[in-house]
Amino acid sequence: MPELPEVETVRRGLAPALVGATIARVDLRRHDLRVPFPQRFAARLEGRRVLDLRRRAKYLVADLEDGQSLIMHLGMSGSFRIDDETPGHFHRARGKSAAHDHVVFHLDQGKRIVYNDPRRFGCMLLIATNEIDEDIRFRGLGVEPLSEALDAALLANRFRERAAPVKALLLDQRLIAGLGNIYVCEALHRARISPLRAAGSLVAARGGPTAALARLPQAIKEVLTAALKAGGSSLRDHRQIDGSLGYFQHSFRVYDREGAACPTPGCRGTIARVVQSGRSTFYCPACQK
Repeated sequence: MPELPEVETVRRGLAPALVGATIARVDLRRHDLRVPFPQRFAARLEGRRVLDLRRRAKYLVADLEDGQSLIMHLGMSGSFRIDDETPGHFHRARGKSAAHDHVVFHLDQGKRIVYNDPRRFGCMLLIATNEIDEDIRFRGLGVEPLSEALDAALLANRFRERAAPVKALLLDQRLIAGLGNIYVCEALHRARISPLRAAGSLVAARGGPTAALARLPQAIKEVLTAALKAGGSSLRDHRQIDGSLGYFQHSFRVYDREGAACPTPGCRGTIARVVQSGRSTFYCPACQK
């Protein structure tokens, strides 16, 4: 499933075309994705101007001028593309079948935004903008990992006396919103923390962060920033708005590198794979303690 860098990459690609534009028409080519579209979905969007496009956790949120917000989740295989509908222009070539183009937003500026989703695990909803924070999907979400709110003191407070593995807590969206399996594995390697380690063991006796925990917030931010610069990671379905692939997967230090030599300078360890809560975890047993 796309994680924060992939969703943010999509947001940055869509924003120039979508923000400030009016949705002239919406073509729905089926009645549902993972869940049914809201009643009168197309009619409630048509004629509405988009004021802003933001991201919260792994959701895209398009704020409309009528006080509603279009909530979009990419699911496992969702992607957007921008086509130019002005005379004499051709649609951009894509690697995904048009048979899976399920939603088309026609904009007033001669462009259309097409949502393609072969597995149909994505979703689109309409929620009153001022009620988003109380919606079940957003209520209780944790801090954004690239914000100043994520620091060692916050992690120490949340990890204190917790016996669960540190990786499990980092994947808990109630703690940090937007992190997923790939970037947690990568961040823990940079911070030299074992994903198997009990979270509470990273908190000092007086309740502050240990030296290892103090490294973790910066490691998370470095990994996410690098992934954003690379357009995210394309392991299977993720594509940028122009159809190109992200390329951060070529910079993975541990994820999906079982049996490879650890890239940490001076480390002679080998990347191992274990399964935690049904997900593959990759780490170096030699330098991650």
